[in-house]
Amino acid sequence: MSARDVIYLDNAATSFPKPPGVAESIVDFLEHGAGNPGRSGHSLAMAAQTVVAATRRQLASLFGVPDPSRVVFALNATDALNTALWGLLRPGDRVVTTSIEHNAVARPLHALAERGIEVTRVACAPDGMLDLDDLVRALRSGPVRLVAMCHASNVVGTILPVRDAAQRAHEHGALFLLDAAQTAGVLPIDVREMGIDLLAVPGHKGLLGPTGTGGLYVAPDVRLSPLRQGGTGTRSEDERQPEELPEALEAGTLNTVGIAGLGAALRYLGERGQQGIRAHEVALTTRLIDGLRDVPGVRVHGSGDAGRQVGVVSLSVEGWEPVDLAAVLDSSFGIAVRAGLHCAPLAHRTLGTFPRGTVRLSPGCFTTDEDVDQALAALRKLAGSAA
Repeated sequence: MSARDVIYLDNAATSFPKPPGVAESIVDFLEHGAGNPGRSGHSLAMAAQTVVAATRRQLASLFGVPDPSRVVFALNATDALNTALWGLLRPGDRVVTTSIEHNAVARPLHALAERGIEVTRVACAPDGMLDLDDLVRALRSGPVRLVAMCHASNVVGTILPVRDAAQRAHEHGALFLLDAAQTAGVLPIDVREMGIDLLAVPGHKGLLGPTGTGGLYVAPDVRLSPLRQGGTGTRSEDERQPEELPEALEAGTLNTVGIAGLGAALRYLGERGQQGIRAHEVALTTRLIDGLRDVPGVRVHGSGDAGRQVGVVSLSVEGWEPVDLAAVLDSSFGIAVRAGLHCAPLAHRTLGTFPRGTVRLSPGCFTTDEDVDQALAALRKLAGSAA
């Protein structure tokens, strides 16, 4: 199925279509440079290493990282978050997090709690917003090793006050981990200016790259124990894993073909500009929210203000189960959305939409006004049919 065959409104799960040049870069890499980076001295291995190094520099530049070696490749944001959480925390540590986190944060913390990590969860408002006073109260209740939170909710898109939260964390002696799954590539992120010690990003969402790619930034004063040990192409005579980044956290062969595609996506992102993409998504989100306001039986969850959220709109329609509504949008109208709990049951409990969940529409940088208008027309028709 091509992009022309479907109205794709599931960019919060993964971006589609990919920018021009991504598929071509993947094919070119497989045909001309698919050696194993850092493992050999021949031309194909060196060509692969050049691609990996270039993409690492692109990620570092995008996020204001002065030393590209502090950017570690991961399979996705979940992989990066697990590397950060399991690599940093030890029994007796306390973590402060929020009530709207994705399972990529919530599940590792649940598993770590069973191993002696204390988890304090700060309740967010029903629109997904975090009250900084509530965060400070949690920080004051005892020593804290880490504050871990999302940049924006994957359910309602609400943007959290990350810069201020990081400042509060540091004032109380804690490190700050940011899950930028919904914001990397859309909102500006500068790790030094925002006080981010650990940054987890997926390559396949707002960065517009292929699945199986992502990254983790690790601040210079943070050391993580690796989840995996193995070949790195360096210090092969030593049975211990190298301590230097990025090799310390990159055991085994990287997804070099995916990284090649990610590099092409990042080039496109640089050419188009994050500011332009953000403006486009705000306009589409506004069009979507405004178009739903007067549809009988439709409830839009969240702030209702596109300027306070990313391009994620969750809704409920009276008389429809979310999974059924999404199925009909797909089968009868060719509109791809996501229904259910969106791997974020804590967020739905906060919103009051648990256990049914919602229908989530998430436009992206290639979504058009016409796509949104067709989705609105379909929702008006389906809402009317259930009345």
